[in-house]
Amino acid sequence: MTHAPDTPDAPDTRPAAFLDLPDLAGEDVGGAALLCNDEFFAEKENLLRAHAAVWKEHAYTDRGKWMDGWETRRRREPGADWCVVRLGLPGVVRGVGVDTAYFRGNYPAECAIEACELDTPLDLAALGDAPWFELLPRSALRGDHRNTFAVAGARRVTHLRLTIFPDGGVARLRVHGEVVPRWAAGAGEAPAELDLAALEHGGWVEACSDMFFGSRNNLIKPGPSRSMADGWETRRRRGPGNDWAIVRLATTGTIERVELDTSHFKGNAPGTATLEGEVGGAWRPLLATPVQPHTRHVFAGELRRIGPVGRVRLSVFPDGGVARLRLWGRPHRPRPPGLIALDGLDLAAATAAFLRCCGSAAWAAAMAARRPFEDRAALARAGEALWWSLDEAAWLEAFAAHPRIGDRPAAGHGAWAGGEQASTAAADDDLRARLAAANAEYADRHGFIYIVCATGRGAAEMLADLEARLGHDRATEVRTAAEEQARITRLRLDKLLEELAP
Repeated sequence: MTHAPDTPDAPDTRPAAFLDLPDLAGEDVGGAALLCNDEFFAEKENLLRAHAAVWKEHAYTDRGKWMDGWETRRRREPGADWCVVRLGLPGVVRGVGVDTAYFRGNYPAECAIEACELDTPLDLAALGDAPWFELLPRSALRGDHRNTFAVAGARRVTHLRLTIFPDGGVARLRVHGEVVPRWAAGAGEAPAELDLAALEHGGWVEACSDMFFGSRNNLIKPGPSRSMADGWETRRRRGPGNDWAIVRLATTGTIERVELDTSHFKGNAPGTATLEGEVGGAWRPLLATPVQPHTRHVFAGELRRIGPVGRVRLSVFPDGGVARLRLWGRPHRPRPPGLIALDGLDLAAATAAFLRCCGSAAWAAAMAARRPFEDRAALARAGEALWWSLDEAAWLEAFAAHPRIGDRPAAGHGAWAGGEQASTAAADDDLRARLAAANAEYADRHGFIYIVCATGRGAAEMLADLEARLGHDRATEVRTAAEEQARITRLRLDKLLEELAP
């Protein structure tokens, strides 16, 4: 069974609701057409161009009529053609547009779309084993038409595979949905500071008074604006009042710095602007300022301190254009229970707890004295900064607190060391003997034990690393061991918070 496009027997007169959502796949937000099985007549990259498709009446290439889209050759055997797209903004898809503009006698009869989630920089290598699932079932297409399809998206996706049956040309692919960054999907915490309004972080311009010349969505797009067309611009106001846009932030946070960019707006920038944050259902002023044409304004000390906000309202007086709005700040989130428990320890107990993470007494004492920490990221940053401020003697003290790789940890080393070296406990006697001999040689040569972050590493892998490091000079190995200790400490700080949490 195929899925019919909206209003198949008449021109579209009502826009689909999802068309108001941002395009997750466009080249202007970082989308890319990665692979296709054929692009004989027109390149796959055209699918994601930001501008609408164009027609050139008498333009031909050495392969045929020039077309502004992706077009495959005429298929003479069973099958279908396909193209894989990496979304510039991973998220939940709510609808797609398969635009066949100017493809009249050479458009596909049908299309289907599959999706998957691959959060790896080496996605080309991972595509072969990707867990594809159906996003849009096989659906009928009309030629020279913007075919739109609502989809019941519920999962975060990063890649799409467009399949056309059996062949033909598609001018543009638009993928409308809600942006979901990795941290919002539960893969780690939000950064300590980020652009709270940014589209790539999940920000959304909910509404505006007018966008006659430029879409409100442009305000928070990635990267600098390229022209006036790439900003938010209202028509000329002839009556009283002013124009405005409301931004729902990616996450509730405290705004520390504002960037109001009027680049390219030279004769049509606003005269003044205000920024307000919503607190308890009421708008509270953050900033009021004159605005200059073609200028990237940056404000920090001028901001009023109104606390965490989830929505902001930008007002321009009386009208005009703004290229970008950046709202840098700190996400507001409840402090982890483990951090609260850490705050409640007396100085001696806190120092002892930190010593379990890193065996340097100076480091542990300084960390205990530096409490409280705002969040996990602040704890990790402080731990690393303190570690790199220590001298070599403090580093060696921390190294000495570890059992040798391959030895069974003594009682004083605790359960963490045993868990970290679990792979060596399961190694055979020959491998353990080789580890012990290499450890002894390393200690004799450098004056301290071999340090490596053992979490997730096999015994044979660590033996190979140890043997490779035997040939290094002492200064290189002191630095390498310090880097490994920093990794171990970061992991152990997380374990500490988990243990302290009620």
